Amino acid sequence: MPLLNKLRTAVPGGPGGNTASTSLSRVRIALTVFFALDGFLFAGWVVRIPAIKEQTGASASDLGLALLGVSAGAVVTMTLTGRLCRRYGSPAVTVCSAVLLSLSMALPPLTHSALALGLVLLVFGAAYGGINVAMNSAAVDLVAALRRPVMPGFHAAFSLGGMVGAGLGGLVAGGLSPTVHLLALTVAGLAVTALAAPALLAHRTTAPEASPGGTSAPARLTGRTRRLVVLFGVIALCTAYGEGAMADWSALHLEQDLHAHPGVAAAGYSLFALAMTAGRLSGTLLLERLGQTRTLVLGGATAAAGMLLGALAPTVWAALAGFAVAGLGLANIFPVAVGRAGALAGPAGVAAASTLGYGGMLLGPPAIGFLADWFSLPAALTTVALLAGGAAVIAYAARHASAPGAEVTRHEPLPGNAEPARAAVGHG
Repeated sequence: MPLLNKLRTAVPGGPGGNTASTSLSRVRIALTVFFALDGFLFAGWVVRIPAIKEQTGASASDLGLALLGVSAGAVVTMTLTGRLCRRYGSPAVTVCSAVLLSLSMALPPLTHSALALGLVLLVFGAAYGGINVAMNSAAVDLVAALRRPVMPGFHAAFSLGGMVGAGLGGLVAGGLSPTVHLLALTVAGLAVTALAAPALLAHRTTAPEASPGGTSAPARLTGRTRRLVVLFGVIALCTAYGEGAMADWSALHLEQDLHAHPGVAAAGYSLFALAMTAGRLSGTLLLERLGQTRTLVLGGATAAAGMLLGALAPTVWAALAGFAVAGLGLANIFPVAVGRAGALAGPAGVAAASTLGYGGMLLGPPAIGFLADWFSLPAALTTVALLAGGAAVIAYAARHASAPGAEVTRHEPLPGNAEPARAAVGHG
């Protein structure tokens, strides 16, 4: 199946090869900047939620309903964004979504009721969902053009951006009002977009109706391809479930069940996030050495073991070690799963897998809460291990997955094979 919005480039080593290589490097840098900007802006908003709650006078339940605006806007827009990427190209949609995301940062401080906050968060969520699908679609095409599995590096940039955004937000929260802080983030977001956009937009996408070989791309996905995309979306969901659960429940588990000091308890998620970032920074090397299937299976098994330790360990330090191992295991599952879905079905595949993955992040925290009431919090957290193990099983079962008619490059090297692993990509 042809890539639906492949970046135009010369073949390295051929006429214009050096120019193409330099241009692709610029595109990779620009795209990395957009991933980092996305994480930075989202984290900047998250750290100001308590101040916005106080400003609007919302109760906890009212705030929870208002925050659903982010989720609703994102989920609805993700499906639409896949179509926009096919029509206008992923780079253009990425830039437009970054502009909208930056502008929407300034809206929450202007609200004075939970209803108004929920409405502006619909806009914020729409922009957030749009940029995530568009960036990942562009990244899938760039992975194919570079012929290197660099997708984890983009997600590492998102994680690093989030860590910087949260840290900086925490530092200025006491001295700046939410209005000034979020307006500053709007200005910063627009400035970064203006600087990074030209390099990304310089690579226009080919017309979506035609492949490089002159054949028409199929207007509809086959049933088999659609099922495979859903399969990788479920893998992404299993991973995102764990991320959402860790963000909301890890500190409470350490403090409530293991009687950790509040400062140590708060460090639990930070350690998990740091380990995930480190895992993503090394993800390209891991994919080149092991291939996609082995990376997914090993990551799921590692995450399952880590979460079992984190949930059931009798001591704080053993639980912290388990959280770190879980972060390393989960690190590359989501980017690889979304990349496989995109290689199978272009922007539509990225949109479907991202929507399922985002749904998992939304499902995790409330599911853990209900299970904790019925059983206990440690028992509830073992469901993260269960889903991570499930992701490993699904990944192994889908090890031969490719779109009908796609050219699949072998990416599972035999032991001792020095040939770098390649992502399975359809070229039409």
